Amino acid sequence: MPLLPRKGVLAIAAVIDVALQTHGQPVSAKTLAARHGLPPRHLEPVLQALVRCGILKGIRGPRGGYELARDRRRVTANDILRAAGTVEEAAEPHGGSDLLTKIVLPAMAHAEQEFGVALSRINLEDLARDAQALGKPAAKAAVRG
Repeated sequence: MPLLPRKGVLAIAAVIDVALQTHGQPVSAKTLAARHGLPPRHLEPVLQALVRCGILKGIRGPRGGYELARDRRRVTANDILRAAGTVEEAAEPHGGSDLLTKIVLPAMAHAEQEFGVALSRINLEDLARDAQALGKPAAKAAVRG
């Protein structure tokens, strides 16, 4: 059972891909979408959300695209998931049984909080370093731009 939605995993992959770019060479949404086997229209809203949250910076123009807005060590997997809109904030339950409101929901809220803490320990620097070490064609292509 996957704990992360596909959209969140793709957001992390796209940010890693952008992090692998050399300075001064933004990567276009079209290029990112092609590298990850997606139609650009599916990835663009996620990229824009990452820009709004200050993880990516959008560069306009014919040589435009996306680049990191902050240092790789200061971006976590949890930051990316929240920015991409895949992590819901806990809502107050409305109604339900005592079992649901006093046992199940608090236990799940605690588990979600611990999962968020674990995701916060995974930073973009480590993910990008692992991707570079992997030496897969996508990582090599990302470095070349």
